[in-house]
Amino acid sequence: MSRTEAPPLPEPLRVPVADSHTHLDMQDATVEEGLARAAAVNVTTVIQVGCDVAGSQWAAETAAAHPNVHAAVALHPNEAPRIVHGDPDGWSRQGAREGGGQAALHEALAEIDALAALDHVRGVGETGLDYFRTGPEGMAAQEESFRAHIEIAKRHGKALVIHDRDAHADVLRILADAGAPERTVFHCYSGDAEMARICADAGYFMSFAGNVTFKNAQPLRDALAVAPTELVLVETDAPFLTPAPYRGRPNAPYLIPVTLRAMAEVKGVDEDTLASAVFDNTARAFDY
Repeated sequence: MSRTEAPPLPEPLRVPVADSHTHLDMQDATVEEGLARAAAVNVTTVIQVGCDVAGSQWAAETAAAHPNVHAAVALHPNEAPRIVHGDPDGWSRQGAREGGGQAALHEALAEIDALAALDHVRGVGETGLDYFRTGPEGMAAQEESFRAHIEIAKRHGKALVIHDRDAHADVLRILADAGAPERTVFHCYSGDAEMARICADAGYFMSFAGNVTFKNAQPLRDALAVAPTELVLVETDAPFLTPAPYRGRPNAPYLIPVTLRAMAEVKGVDEDTLASAVFDNTARAFDY
């Protein structure tokens, strides 16, 4: 079995569900192929998420062209320091870049602000903090960018989509300090059960990805177990985080049923009940 080979289509869900976070622009299939495969297993809606200005523009255009695609637009937490300080290794998809300082960051945020005003853009994200890939020198740029995105989401009445990697305490602190938007989503939720209780008390949505199926992910399953069903979403984050038993192979929205069934088992409910709740939760979170 090739590591690059796409996993087979799972048994379709009986109740339609939405993929709350995907990157169609990073997947091998065309948008039309990806959506058709998803629809074949009853994944009827996807949130296409931007990570930089170009990707956010693409997300907005794709959502405008497809009624079952909604867009979220943002500078990823790792993108902000690259804009300010440069990206000599060309790690992001844009190749090597010179740093443009604060002025370049403000210019990029103004582009995101303009996109966030569009009707088919339903979210501002993924934004937040990432201490895994960005060191101390990039933290100030990340925080400034995160606070700006919170303000943009509130001003346009859009959902805030959070990327939180190894930064739980600071993400929660900034949300409390700046005042979270009415609808806030922790994408690829990565906290423990204690943090899930904090998020639940604040009314934050928690979106679980394929990594909830990984052997070593018991803390994630414990968090899912205590997360109120009305605040739970499901996502692929495709092409990343492919659920077991296909871990390491390319992910896509059509694999949502694999993750959702594993989640239903953790929650102790049948898959139709969870699918129905998640479908409603996603529509409520992104106000579509």
